[in-house]
Amino acid sequence: MSTTSKASQRIEALLDANSFVEIGALVTARATDFDLKQTPTPSDGVICGYGLIGGSPVYVYSQDASVLGGTVGEMHAKKIAGLYDLAMKTGAPVIGLIDSAGLRLQEAADALNAFGEIYLKQTLASGVIPQITAVFGTCGGGLSLFPALTDFTFMEEKARLFVNAPNALEGNVITKNDTSGAAFQTKESGIVDVAAPEGELIASIRELVGFLPANNDVDLSYEECQDDLNRVNPEIAGCAGDTSVALSILADGNRFFEVKADYAPDMVTGFIKLDGSTVGCVANRCEICDGEGKVVKKMDAVLTPQGCEKAADFVNFCDAFQIPVLTLTNVKGYEATVDSEKRIAAAAARLTYAFANATVPKVNVIVGKAFGTAYSVMNSKAAGADLTLAWPAAQIGAMDAKLAAKIMYEGQGADVIDRKAAEYEALQNSALGAARRGYVDQIVEPGDTRKYVIGAFEMLFSKAEDRPAKKHGTV
Repeated sequence: MSTTSKASQRIEALLDANSFVEIGALVTARATDFDLKQTPTPSDGVICGYGLIGGSPVYVYSQDASVLGGTVGEMHAKKIAGLYDLAMKTGAPVIGLIDSAGLRLQEAADALNAFGEIYLKQTLASGVIPQITAVFGTCGGGLSLFPALTDFTFMEEKARLFVNAPNALEGNVITKNDTSGAAFQTKESGIVDVAAPEGELIASIRELVGFLPANNDVDLSYEECQDDLNRVNPEIAGCAGDTSVALSILADGNRFFEVKADYAPDMVTGFIKLDGSTVGCVANRCEICDGEGKVVKKMDAVLTPQGCEKAADFVNFCDAFQIPVLTLTNVKGYEATVDSEKRIAAAAARLTYAFANATVPKVNVIVGKAFGTAYSVMNSKAAGADLTLAWPAAQIGAMDAKLAAKIMYEGQGADVIDRKAAEYEALQNSALGAARRGYVDQIVEPGDTRKYVIGAFEMLFSKAEDRPAKKHGTV
């Protein structure tokens, strides 16, 4: 492998030292039209092979922009397709490092067919082996489907990712709205999970791989827990608003790897370790705190279309790879805007389906409000959660007690409404009331949440659950 190209340098930085073995180094383009015969194409613009990350096997391809702009042609694609075949046979993740001008025009129909071959391999691998894409340089046109077809996408902060270039969009210019930039792809489209400078990006990929199983049958991600399994953290009681902080507190060594942090921040998704095992986390969020714990942004505790879709995709990934799911619930309803109304029913249905359809161990902790069908959507016991825990101050019911009293006793005085609201809250909205009806399995003090959640997942370790025989669902 050349040690001078950016493509090779990225592989060396990504993998454990001296672990990379290159495959197909001598492959070159077969096409000769349009002066390709006189143009050298070492490795046909993509370096492929296998190596280790943290001692675990991975397959990696890295496009070389110094060879015909890293464009995808017939042999370029065959190398990537062959890498996928090996990864599927051996059950190891595939990591693609993208830096390409796109389709190789000199090869025309052969290059177009090459794209389709890679799309097929990615589709067949979905749910069998983890797929990660990192975008460096340019990833445009049909090439942008590569990251969209994989499980996680990373993007160097100066890279470009687009289907249509910003200046090709009607009424738009790049100076007005750079739809190809990392900010747009993380905050607006939600395709990108992490955007950072190249060095940080590669370190983040290595960290993520440490949380992931090798494939849908074998999990090599377990690590010996050095943390106290019974650790008590009373400070978590103040984190019902910013649940990303709560998840960090719960995690072994306080390590929480958040994905899509900048997209739909009202919904938190990511991975933690509990007693050394990976757990996928989904949580509502209505506050964002800075590094000093100060609230810098407040949001309504509602489900949004973007948040529901983000969480549904994440739950589907966890279920495909046998990763248990923990939810922290604090939600009072649905976002009420015209734009939201266009998508919220379908998005909430997708999330409901994802939770209900998942057969992995599922634990729900109600840390704040759990009102209406928005709670039913968030991994409720009725929709299939195996165990539901609640903090003592949690509120669980059809709606806010004061609003319910106003509806039931419309036209009566404020004293009556206040009295009935207090009764409603005690009888219908309390964690104790829900526990008496069997809708909550345990009421736990916030500081004890870690040990109870660890115990729940240990008990559920051998869970097996069947679903009706069918090809697949349609939601």
